[in-house]
Amino acid sequence: MKKTMSNINHHLTDALLMGYSAGTLPEAFSLVVATHVSLCDECRARLAALDAVGGEVMLDCGQEAVSADCLAATLAMIADGKGREDAPKARRKGALPAPLQDYVGGDLDAIRWRKVGGGVRQMVLRTAGDASVRLLHIPAGQAVPDHGHRGTELTLVLQGAFRDETDRFGVGDVEVADEDLNHKPIAEAGADCICLAATDAPLRFNAFVPRMAQRFIGI
Repeated sequence: MKKTMSNINHHLTDALLMGYSAGTLPEAFSLVVATHVSLCDECRARLAALDAVGGEVMLDCGQEAVSADCLAATLAMIADGKGREDAPKARRKGALPAPLQDYVGGDLDAIRWRKVGGGVRQMVLRTAGDASVRLLHIPAGQAVPDHGHRGTELTLVLQGAFRDETDRFGVGDVEVADEDLNHKPIAEAGADCICLAATDAPLRFNAFVPRMAQRFIGI
C-alpha cells in the first residue's frame, strides 16, 4: 500500500472526524479513524479543517477560572500518554499503517492471530473504554456470518476487499454500520481480506452457531 491513496470511495463521517478532533471518541474508534486518516488525503484535509475551527472556537471562549492544580493535572495526563495525539502519525515502512503498528507491536508478521471459526482469524487489540477493536483475517471467498448491530461498527479494509448488501469496500475504505444495517460481508476472491474493526456493542448474529460462539470470541 502507498503512503496515501486516491482510490478510496468510502470515507469517515463528519461526526466521527469531529469526535476525533475533539478527543471524545473511544480509543478503539480513534484507532480506526487515525489509521484511515493516515491513508486518506481527503479525510486528513477535513480533519485539519476541523482542528483549525476548534482552535478558533477555543480562542473565542474567553477566560475561565481553573483550579490550582489544573496545570499539574494536565502535565500528568500528558506524561501518561492520555488523550488524542495532535495528528495521526505518518506512515512507516511496512504493510500496516503507523498508528496500527504501535498497537500490534510491529508489522504483519507481529500479528498474533487466533482462530474464531470458518477460517476467520482475529487479534484483539488492547484499548481502554467500553468499545473494542480487532484485526480480522477473512480468507478470500469466505463470508462473515449474517449479523446486525446493537451499536456502531467501524470496519477499515487494510488488504483485499469485501462486499455486502450495501457496496464493495476495498483497501482504505471504511464502512460505518449502525443498528439499521443487517449484512453478510463476503471477502472477494483473490487476496485474503484483512480488516480493522471497532465496535461499541456486541454484534447481533442471526444464526444459532455464531450466537453460541460469540461469548468466546468477544465480538
